[in-house]
Amino acid sequence: MGRWQRRLAPYLFISPFFIGYAVFFLYPVAYAFYLSFFKQVGIGSQPSFVGLGNYIKLLHDAKFVKSVFNTTYYAAGSVFVIIPAALALGLAFNTPRLPLREFFRLFFFTPLITSGVVVAIIFGLVFNQPYGLINNYILEPLGLPKLGWLLDPKLVMPSIILLGLWRYTGVNALYFLAGLQNIPPEIQEAAAIDGANRWQVFRYITLPMLRPTLLFVIIIAIIGSYNLFAEPYLLTGAEGGPNNAGLFMTMYLYLNGFRYLKFGYTAAIGYALTIIILILSLVQLRLLGAFRED
Repeated sequence: MGRWQRRLAPYLFISPFFIGYAVFFLYPVAYAFYLSFFKQVGIGSQPSFVGLGNYIKLLHDAKFVKSVFNTTYYAAGSVFVIIPAALALGLAFNTPRLPLREFFRLFFFTPLITSGVVVAIIFGLVFNQPYGLINNYILEPLGLPKLGWLLDPKLVMPSIILLGLWRYTGVNALYFLAGLQNIPPEIQEAAAIDGANRWQVFRYITLPMLRPTLLFVIIIAIIGSYNLFAEPYLLTGAEGGPNNAGLFMTMYLYLNGFRYLKFGYTAAIGYALTIIILILSLVQLRLLGAFRED
């Protein structure tokens, strides 16, 4: 084997990966960007160039604006409801004297590995108005009226957030647990000896040292919120339920691509979603860098 053949051999071995990456990722991404500047409705139709028309149309599309609002609503719920619950659970997991600690760690991780389809079906039964678990076994025994969790536009998003609370609290708690276990216990013990109570130790020592983990969890929670599809789709239907109250950006992208066959407009929605996620991620990474400098 000649010298040039020896130099070429490693690249030949890794070339299948890069060929597959280019064919199945780079090309679709580039073509979708190209297609977002065209109007194409239906399979086999001739696309017509519209420039930024699809992106301008997004700004005046009431359904798209509604989907952005709903997705942001859920992302805010993830940050202000799910993450605090996960932090509290992580602190509990970090307690050495907690009985069955290893069992609870596994138990709270289980929802994440459960299929999203199965989770949505189960919660569809939980939220069902005539015979659902919440209405029949919690509200009715208390003498309270049954609620249309998935029928009342005001309750649709809180219902989806409750689903997210059940499914994602456990895994985020494990992230916090990993961060907590990297904090030297000697620092907390020294503060306690100096007279600090538990709240002061948490406020001035634990939480500041946990900020990188906290920001990491916030980043993945927000990105996951903007990519959520299966659960709201199966709970509320493709249109997002009454008044599009549960319509997410991913669902609206699906509707335009697979039901309305508006491929150019769908590509524009996909890139708008990508830009939103990119901006939010960059802002949070900037904050993470600022905290690390502190």
